[in-house]
Amino acid sequence: MIDREAIGSWLQGPPRSREDAYPGRRLGLPQEGPGSLAPFGRRVVALFIDGILAQLIAMALLGYVQGEGGLGTFKPLLVVFIMNVFMVGTGGYTIGHRLMGLRVDRCPRGYAGFGRGLIRSALLCLGIPPLIVGGDGRGLHDRLAGTVIVRSR
Repeated sequence: MIDREAIGSWLQGPPRSREDAYPGRRLGLPQEGPGSLAPFGRRVVALFIDGILAQLIAMALLGYVQGEGGLGTFKPLLVVFIMNVFMVGTGGYTIGHRLMGLRVDRCPRGYAGFGRGLIRSALLCLGIPPLIVGGDGRGLHDRLAGTVIVRSR
């Protein structure tokens, strides 16, 4: 017979200590409200919004056509990179982040800045780092850049 408690605990990972009572606690973030760790779903929707906008901008400004082969395939990715570098570097958010009530901060708190925005954007465009999420809910690109996505409202 299958021990459902053993399987459930194995799938959930090791038990959280008091220090890790909620995601973001180790980073000094509040549990809820503005400044707390952004939920995964909101981050995905923000990324989707930014991707759609990047495709539209690439079509309008760079002559991108869906299904285009060769290096033209990377035109929307170039727009995502530029949008992220300048918008996160100057304001702390992309259009998708802003619409979803999120912002990118330096970890644990403060303005992300241009340098961190550049590192974060380069890693984000590689594709794999955002999918590797640690125990605190941050993607590898955020951990390496020293940033965190938090709720702005």
